Amino acid sequence: MGVRPLQRAWPELALLVVLLTAPILLPPLGFSHDLLSRALNWALFGLGLDILFGLAGLLSFGQAAFYGAGGFVAAYLLVSGLIQSVWLAFLIGTLAAGLFGLAVGWLAVRRIGIYFAMITLAFGQMAYFIQNSPLSDYTGGENGIAGVPVPVIGFGTWAVRITAGLPMYALLAATFFLGFILARRIVHSPVGLILKAIKENTPRVAMLGHDVPAYKLAAFTIAALYAGLAGAMLGSFQSYMPPDAFALETSGQLVVQTIVGGVGTLVGPLVGAVLWLWLRDNLQLIPGFGSLWKLILGVAFIGLVMGLRRGICGEILHRWQQRGEAIRLRAAKARTEAIEDAIASGGIVAPEIPAEVALPMPRPAVDGRTAHAEIALEARGLARHYGGLKAVDGVSFQVRRGSIHAVIGPNGAGKSTLFKMLSDEVTPSAGSVLLFGERLTGAGVTEATQRGVAKSNQLNQLFLNLSVRENLRVAALARARGRFRLDLLAPATGRAEVEAQVETMLGILDLGMRAETRVGILAYGEKRRLEIGMALATSPNVLLLDEPLAGMSPSERVATCALIRRIGRSCTILLVEHDLDAVFDLAERITVLSEGRLLADGPAETVRRDPAVQKAYLGAAPDEASGEGTTILGATHEPA
Repeated sequence: MGVRPLQRAWPELALLVVLLTAPILLPPLGFSHDLLSRALNWALFGLGLDILFGLAGLLSFGQAAFYGAGGFVAAYLLVSGLIQSVWLAFLIGTLAAGLFGLAVGWLAVRRIGIYFAMITLAFGQMAYFIQNSPLSDYTGGENGIAGVPVPVIGFGTWAVRITAGLPMYALLAATFFLGFILARRIVHSPVGLILKAIKENTPRVAMLGHDVPAYKLAAFTIAALYAGLAGAMLGSFQSYMPPDAFALETSGQLVVQTIVGGVGTLVGPLVGAVLWLWLRDNLQLIPGFGSLWKLILGVAFIGLVMGLRRGICGEILHRWQQRGEAIRLRAAKARTEAIEDAIASGGIVAPEIPAEVALPMPRPAVDGRTAHAEIALEARGLARHYGGLKAVDGVSFQVRRGSIHAVIGPNGAGKSTLFKMLSDEVTPSAGSVLLFGERLTGAGVTEATQRGVAKSNQLNQLFLNLSVRENLRVAALARARGRFRLDLLAPATGRAEVEAQVETMLGILDLGMRAETRVGILAYGEKRRLEIGMALATSPNVLLLDEPLAGMSPSERVATCALIRRIGRSCTILLVEHDLDAVFDLAERITVLSEGRLLADGPAETVRRDPAVQKAYLGAAPDEASGEGTTILGATHEPA
């Protein structure tokens, strides 16, 4: 095994050493084999929550529902005699919890923030009630299910019962270790990268062509499967399936343990569980404090959360990474400061733009009927009303295939709203959008991107805690994998066509030297280029650019105009921009909006000289203007 594989596998190797030595080294410190086994069961339960919360940013207060479902299904099957194999009961209990999670998640992931958390809390309470009342004949109600058999390895005279103590610890340790390996693979898979991006900026992930609800549902179901397996093993571990497996307190304890141990670390749930159980067991033994153990435990954990914001493991890993990357981080920040100083002094050199744009990944195909369609994008009577306010009112125009087309207008003319309707971010009050002659309106922003319409935003929408390369990879994966793919075991860097796309984009954007830099510390101009690059990385047929030059220095504007001009050789571009000099230099045709209505539409020179356009921008027709010269949009002409 080479050095690089060993470096990548060091977390697994370190965990293996800890699991092998813990039952030998820790008992003298008050950690019995029973306590360690219980901690491993909680840690297995917590792995799922760490994926759901630490990776995808979805905090659930109803995980006990799946923990109890897996446990009671497995316990009932074994105690009732329907199934003799404990291993098969484990599997069925896990799958039952996963199916339950799939059903609950289908409803919950369509809400965000507190609403998501409240839905999971409600389902957790409903499951607790159902277990204690309607299904009490099967679950034992408040008594639970006693007499759950332990697993057996081997057959006949060679059969070995996995009893409490060290044998059960070994089983739970092996299960947690395998669960940890699987969780690590998920974190470093394309699915894991997309879940990280969802946590950072959910709307942007949808705009790049990923099915956000599907990925959230996948994370929710994975968490339910982990919970179900832990619950199924709980009954065998203690020969009794307790009713409080469904209790709200169980979900709350899981959340506390995971946060204290370190969210997003995967080992945090184990550390949090060990600490929680050790304190709980030993605080009750202190003379005079036994009855106050909950109060003391609560104060201790409040102190830990306040003192270690990222949790125990999270803080350790953060400081370790800071120490290891301090030089690189300082260099990246220094370069950002140098770029910003150069911009402020006017001495910045425009980035090098390749002479040609050649994207290795194919664009979305169009059928034979529309393959040679002259009109790439068409707006037909688009309108968007907000009560009595008509942000856009009956706008129609066409964008020719292979052209650079601009939409201009005074502030408040409805340009941004129009762009959101063109990309199907906003549903029109009336009218429709056609892409190569086929209706696009109603497809949704994710499907619009998959069909070949990409959009960069007026305000940067980036994944600030991911690197430049990872931002581009998230975008490129959408074209390579489609709306949704559950490739949990493949590495995120394993697709050659995606990596070729990313490398091409880094070259086009002149961000190769910043590829591994966290986006949050990039200079503003670099972020603007990356914003455009992420849209371009989806290999669109039609690229919508919403104020691509906003906030740039003059030299950056020149470079970005050169970039747009070269991109225009590869795909159709529709842009909104306030810099009229740049607009008339770039665009072949221009659409003008005023107060939400179409004011003019035609070739750039025709629009430049249109009296109605002049009046909308200058407040007077050209022949009414006075002064040394007559200002025509985009240029100043001296009188003859």
